[in-house]
Amino acid sequence: MKQLGAEFFGTFWLVLGGCGSAVLAAGFPELGIGFVGVSLAFGLTVLTMAYAIGHISGCHLNPAVSIGLWAGGRFEAAKLPGYIIAQVLGALAAGSVLYLIASGKADFIAGGFASNGFGEHSPGGYSMTSALICEVVMTAMFLIVILGATDKRAPAGFAPIAIGLCLTLIHLISIPVTNTSVNPARSTGVAVFADGGWALSQLWLFWAAPIVGAVIGAAIYRFIAEEKK
Repeated sequence: MKQLGAEFFGTFWLVLGGCGSAVLAAGFPELGIGFVGVSLAFGLTVLTMAYAIGHISGCHLNPAVSIGLWAGGRFEAAKLPGYIIAQVLGALAAGSVLYLIASGKADFIAGGFASNGFGEHSPGGYSMTSALICEVVMTAMFLIVILGATDKRAPAGFAPIAIGLCLTLIHLISIPVTNTSVNPARSTGVAVFADGGWALSQLWLFWAAPIVGAVIGAAIYRFIAEEKK
């Protein structure tokens, strides 16, 4: 239960910090933090939580990461359902808190509410195919970095920095394409609050693509990192 609690609050922080920066601060008149600020916000949430709860739950904060770690031989299959439920609930709780904060503004309109999308709902108008490829590749690279940074042969104590910076870089690349998911829980936590229901109708891609990418990334890392016997 302590591990699940850690995953709940860790994912809560990721969605509140990352999506909160997008909803509340990205386009703030004249002083908005923009794509770079949002990218840093997501990276910083993972970095700070990795140091705070990494020793408790491993700080997955992401169903795709949990599945990728299982595929990489680093996580028990029996723990997957509990972790994924805790992560999604944490994301939904964060989305709820963010909605309560944002709706306190007089002219508040939920709009996309930092949701992920493709086609007309992609920030840059990218197609479903582009979104699919982007999410698969970005999540695969994320898992390679996670598995490599946490490998017993890697320098100890620096994994949170590498992982946080990797997530920042992923956002810098892919916000224009999909608004960056690489995390089904993050996508779910805000999709339920977006206007029009389009975010929920496109949510399948932001579950399927990150999970496929995570498994691919785990397979690649196992191949390149396997030690000769």
